[in-house]
Amino acid sequence: MRIGLTGATGFIGRHVLKELMLHDVEVVALTRTPAMLSYFEGVQVIQADLNSDADFYHLMGAPDVLIHLAWDGLPNYKSLHHFEAELPRQYKFIKRMVESGLNSLFNTGTCFEYGMQSGALSSEMKTQPTNPYGYAKDALRKQLEFLRADIKFNLTWARLFYIYGEGQAENSLYPQLKKAVLRGDKVFNMSGGQQLRDYLPIETVAERIVRVALEQRDIGVTNICSGKPISVGDLVKQWIRESGWDIELNLGYYPYPDYEPMSFWGSNINFNGVVGSDYVA
Repeated sequence: MRIGLTGATGFIGRHVLKELMLHDVEVVALTRTPAMLSYFEGVQVIQADLNSDADFYHLMGAPDVLIHLAWDGLPNYKSLHHFEAELPRQYKFIKRMVESGLNSLFNTGTCFEYGMQSGALSSEMKTQPTNPYGYAKDALRKQLEFLRADIKFNLTWARLFYIYGEGQAENSLYPQLKKAVLRGDKVFNMSGGQQLRDYLPIETVAERIVRVALEQRDIGVTNICSGKPISVGDLVKQWIRESGWDIELNLGYYPYPDYEPMSFWGSNINFNGVVGSDYVA
């Protein structure tokens, strides 16, 4: 099986690429910065920009599956770039791939597509995005569903919740905490920590992405999540305890974000239906 991959140099992409190396597949990665992937042996790396008019499908050797992770403009979720520039660019790229013969597409979505809805969020729920990033992702999914009605291909749209781990953007919670510890800070400033979220380590997320992508099925929308809510404060305390760090939390220093509800987490019922209820990652 030949797997095409975009976004391979990103936080998620590097871990997905590492996970793919554990499977009997051929991998071809499309990137603007091939030097960043030089340490991955056995991966075909092609330098290209998604904005170009290249025949990406044949350039990648006609992959059986495309794992499409590339998306510019993050982590600024409120930037108009997401629907003014990124949305048309993404659709043009994917449409060209499908028209050229791509049979199976795995595309990452976001929990922000659910908007300000609280509680357990299932993949069957109506989307109500309230920031430009969530809106653009949701709009792309709808465009691809219309495209799929015109040109048959397998579509998996996997909504990611919260992720942590090595290689994450430095302004994310886990890297900020680790950096504070390494600096020798005695106190870590954060929000009140009472918000309930759904977190998975990046290794688990990468394993699930690959597991579902290799199905080569028309799965539609699914969540990649733990299905278990945890308060941000408890999660940070867990990281400190597991790593043996010596630092105190200054809760309430920062306000809560205004672009997400206080309590929400994912439902993984649909995901379990795809891979089996006894699946463990």
